[in-house]
Amino acid sequence: MKKKIVCLTLASIMLMPGLLTGCASTLADTPAKAHAAASAEGKTPKYVFLFIGDGMSYPQVQLTNYFKSANSSSENAEKITVEGEEKTVLSSQNNLHMMNFPVAGSAQTYDSTSFAPDSASTATSIATGNKTWSGSINVSEDFTEEYETIAEKLKAQKDYKIGVISSVNLNHATPAAFYAHQASRNDYYDIGVEMIESGFDYFAGGALLDPTGENEDQKDLYDAAEAAGYKIVKTQAEADALTSNDGKTIVIDEHLADSDAMSYDMDLEEGQWALADYVDKGIEMLDNDTGFFMMVEGGKIDWACHANDAAATISDTIALDNAVAEAVEFYNEHPEETLILVTGDHETGGLTIGYAGTDYDTFLQNFNNQKISYAKFDSDYVAGYKENKTDFDTVMKDVTELFGLQAPVSHETSTQQKDSADMHPESNNDGNLVMTQYEYDKLKEAYDTTMSRTGEEEEFGQDEYVKYGSYEPLTVTITHILNNKSGVNFGSYAHTGLPVEVFAQGVGQENFEGYYDNTDIYKKMAELTGVE
Repeated sequence: MKKKIVCLTLASIMLMPGLLTGCASTLADTPAKAHAAASAEGKTPKYVFLFIGDGMSYPQVQLTNYFKSANSSSENAEKITVEGEEKTVLSSQNNLHMMNFPVAGSAQTYDSTSFAPDSASTATSIATGNKTWSGSINVSEDFTEEYETIAEKLKAQKDYKIGVISSVNLNHATPAAFYAHQASRNDYYDIGVEMIESGFDYFAGGALLDPTGENEDQKDLYDAAEAAGYKIVKTQAEADALTSNDGKTIVIDEHLADSDAMSYDMDLEEGQWALADYVDKGIEMLDNDTGFFMMVEGGKIDWACHANDAAATISDTIALDNAVAEAVEFYNEHPEETLILVTGDHETGGLTIGYAGTDYDTFLQNFNNQKISYAKFDSDYVAGYKENKTDFDTVMKDVTELFGLQAPVSHETSTQQKDSADMHPESNNDGNLVMTQYEYDKLKEAYDTTMSRTGEEEEFGQDEYVKYGSYEPLTVTITHILNNKSGVNFGSYAHTGLPVEVFAQGVGQENFEGYYDNTDIYKKMAELTGVE
């Protein structure tokens, strides 16, 4: 259905190189797996879960899986002796719940602007089956029509309860694509108004951006939501106490971090709610005899990839998969009535498993040394360095403590980095975290650049942007070096044109096999649920 638009307005243990053997999963033999075969064609799912890993494509999923395999293999890996030398034989299992779904398809992601699209347009495709411009949400290319979303249709036509959960802001592009219709994703206040007007039943995650408007002169969105019958919850204790009797609810994470989003999962303190907790509570709030639709976004996968922080990417991909596990548990209780989909909107960062400086080797357990996300390092450490004019030697102590990287100590451990078809410098192909002189000099240069920035720079030169993007030079250089020493690399600070995975389990799962356009995700959901 299309309507006339009304308003127009992101201590490591190293493994030896070896063969990948075996694909059996420790998660494979679950009741969900057994029930999957029982899903019959022609049924209508009563409960629909749609998980979107923002920025998550095959590289993010596979890196996370390999990281978990590397950690488990350190204790259980097969050891063989070759010419008197003990070697470890690598293996990998399907360590993620999503990877054990019985159906896997692929979706291309281009939009009306680009083959490397943005989140607003790709989420529009998933939510409505229509292409639009990068930056636009559920409106036609000429801005004359708005598109009704799968969530809106299920609410209006089927009386399903609707939940929208995101680890970033609730009026950010991806969650907005399920209830809003705006020419610009940056019209956060207008998007927030539409969120309230949607009448959806459960919102949870990060705070609203611009709750009193861009100029802070409009009615507070939280007050408007309360006036519209929503219960506003801003503490974890209040969220925990919620029941289905509380009616329409907006839950804002108590421990907000960068940009008033949820914290990166690796930065959570013990006891703080993760994405999975909001899904668990959402199931409790939405479960009813008519049915429900729940969209869950792992939004900080994208943010971590933009910043080229591989460790945070892995951690938040695991967080999304833990949220998927909550849906799988529900599915095991309702196998004949539930459909679970897990996909991405686009790939971010040009992530690759492999790096020129490590040849064919990877050392993924290096990421265990990173104790903090790039964002928390910026806020808790870099800001203080600038204020206190902290010297580089002192900074290096924090870098070693929080990321594992060590300064070179001799010529033997400080060989200049160089690329070669058949030879790599010593200490670049053994996985150790002692920096080469080349790497150390890059880090010192980045430190100097960070300390010299005033915050008033409007534009950076091409050379500086290629090195650092729009991020703190010191921080992004730390993650670049750790990534590269682990055998991982990012080629961009932006989105790419890779296809995304579509994992499916439950009623109608067979419809999601094959290679198709992301608009077909909506079309398949609409056909299965019977909305028009």
